[in-house]
Amino acid sequence: MRSPDEYEVWPGRSAPLGAHWDGTGTNFALWSAGAHAVDLCLFDEDGTEHRHRLRENTHQVWHGRLPGTGPGQRYGYRVHGGWDLGSGQRYNPAKLLLDPYARAVDGEQSLHPALFGFRYEGGEGPDPRDSAPYVPRGVVVRDSFPWDGDRSPATPWSDTVIYEVHVKGATIRHPDVPPALRGTYAGLAHPAFVEHLQSLGVTAVELLPVHQFVSEPHLPRRGLTNYWGYNTLGYFAPHAAYSSAGTAGQQVTEFKAMVKTLHAAGIEVVLDVVYNHTAEGDHTGPTLSFKGIDNGGYYRLREGDPSRYQDYTGCGNTLDVRRPQVLALLMDSLRYWVTEMHVDGFRFDLAAALARSLHDVDRLSAFFDVVHQDPVVSQVKLIAEPWDVGPGGYQVGNFPPLWTEWNGRYRDTVRDVWSGARVGVRDLAYRLTGSSDLYRSDGRRPFASVNFVTAHDGFPLADLVTYEHKRNEANGEDNRDGESHNRNWNCGVEGPTDDPEVNELRRRQVRNHLATLLLSTGVPMLTAGDELGRTQGGNNNAYCQDNEISWLDWTEVDEDLRTFVARLLRLRRESPVLRQEAFFEGHELADTGGTRDLAWFAPGGAQLDTGDWFDNDLQTVGMYLDGRGIRHRDQRGRPVQDDSYLVQLHAGAEPVTVHLPGAPWADGYEFAASTEWATGAPPRPTVVAPGPIEVPARCVWLLRVLRRP
Repeated sequence: MRSPDEYEVWPGRSAPLGAHWDGTGTNFALWSAGAHAVDLCLFDEDGTEHRHRLRENTHQVWHGRLPGTGPGQRYGYRVHGGWDLGSGQRYNPAKLLLDPYARAVDGEQSLHPALFGFRYEGGEGPDPRDSAPYVPRGVVVRDSFPWDGDRSPATPWSDTVIYEVHVKGATIRHPDVPPALRGTYAGLAHPAFVEHLQSLGVTAVELLPVHQFVSEPHLPRRGLTNYWGYNTLGYFAPHAAYSSAGTAGQQVTEFKAMVKTLHAAGIEVVLDVVYNHTAEGDHTGPTLSFKGIDNGGYYRLREGDPSRYQDYTGCGNTLDVRRPQVLALLMDSLRYWVTEMHVDGFRFDLAAALARSLHDVDRLSAFFDVVHQDPVVSQVKLIAEPWDVGPGGYQVGNFPPLWTEWNGRYRDTVRDVWSGARVGVRDLAYRLTGSSDLYRSDGRRPFASVNFVTAHDGFPLADLVTYEHKRNEANGEDNRDGESHNRNWNCGVEGPTDDPEVNELRRRQVRNHLATLLLSTGVPMLTAGDELGRTQGGNNNAYCQDNEISWLDWTEVDEDLRTFVARLLRLRRESPVLRQEAFFEGHELADTGGTRDLAWFAPGGAQLDTGDWFDNDLQTVGMYLDGRGIRHRDQRGRPVQDDSYLVQLHAGAEPVTVHLPGAPWADGYEFAASTEWATGAPPRPTVVAPGPIEVPARCVWLLRVLRRP
């Protein structure tokens, strides 16, 4: 058997980029426009390094083929070139660099001064220390997998229910998942967790980042780690730490098996992806990959001072999507995850940063053009986080058709209403009905709005009604980090209490938020654990808490709350009027005696007038949805008919008497759900007549309309 030092490097091919095994050898290809030379570095099991100069350069791609090199081979690159910070050049062959196209990554990053391309302790010129012992390596993989007819559930947007979840946090404490599988891709695919998703009625999991990531250097210095994963190093590699089977390529197979299992259960897989910045940080950050391969080619450097980075992300750098090679990297990555890994869509972190052509956010940027024209990526679910931290970066409602958006306006409005803010019901009406003010003008549908009240970033729902002030001391930043204005209310007591009335109020407030979310037109997104009563102890920025603060606790489950969520989702699933595919018109319906597809009622029983809409003190509203006025048709072109409903929402601190509308709107009403009951279900069949009725304080009713034959 030959030593890797004896391998002959054949010319190979310049495409595709990355390391590709063909059955007898592996082709390696790396793009670098400014490099003077590139060394391919192979590593034995014991860490011994073997360097091979890539002597072929075609269209700025350095390439070579090594016969006999195959799956499981660890590798990296050393790139030779100029060192001139004033012009943005940071080439340093002392630093082992990860292939941006690596399909798998092995090894951990260790905090050491050698990680940095510059002299960390001061001095001129590049740092000469070898970083190889302290950085992860790429792995050559075998892409074959027995998909056996796997197909995406392809759930229509209007039927979609998203569950935002962390791969590790989901099952690391789950008693019914075998210990060896907890916190892994295999754990997420275990029947104990899959059955939980199915029992709720979830149709898609949105996984917090699973691209290979590392911790920012400041975290291990404080004894912490990056838990959420928004610090990407490899855009093709599933994060190795989530693999139960190994990290020499087994993580790829395990991820695929997870996707196949979830698909078989009718659940789509959406990835939270971070293409706006990388793990290399700002000018003081480490040199791990892009920075040493072609710094000015991958990143947006500051005009007038290329030694610094343009930072639209708040994370130190911004990938320069204006450049063809960077845009190709993103699209190659997206296509790979769809075609090879069978994922069903993407949620783009800080998507406004990707849309910046020069300075402003540009709806017609090259990124959108390429996505819309791509025959693969344009066919999957595309979700934007429609903001970044740069000027003009808040772009809710401004992404083009094909895109759905995390609706930050929805979150803020619903929180305001239930926290007691005097905001009236005008904005709430837009949010309950799909946010037509944001999404209708350019031809999008109500499902362009991904509605949410909580997400990974911020308080979980139980904490939203328990704390008004963040408690982030464990993050090591003297509680300066995290959002201070959370639009929330602690129900009169800060933090946990033994007061039964306060605790009951908090439980109802949780149900109020969830009922509002699940009865709104649009796509609901649940944050994992909100249906269980999960708390983070007041930490609203737990990005660095890889521990019990963040993990789901399956030993302390609020079973009534879980039943409540499942009930509301079942009602939503069975009632097309609650998940409309087109915006409401508010027009009178023919042959109904004068009802409308959508109508709004004041407490006195009359429809809201102009004064009501602009009354900031109004905290009670009735939303009438007529199931005979649904504007979409079924697959055979037939009109869709459904029951009619009245959603009665009262956010006031005292009970209120409302007048339920009578004929022609209804001859009676039947309780379908109410937040005054722990599981949402009435203790017995409850039918009420039109006319006056008292609604409890802080309550949501879902009333099914009854009509005489």
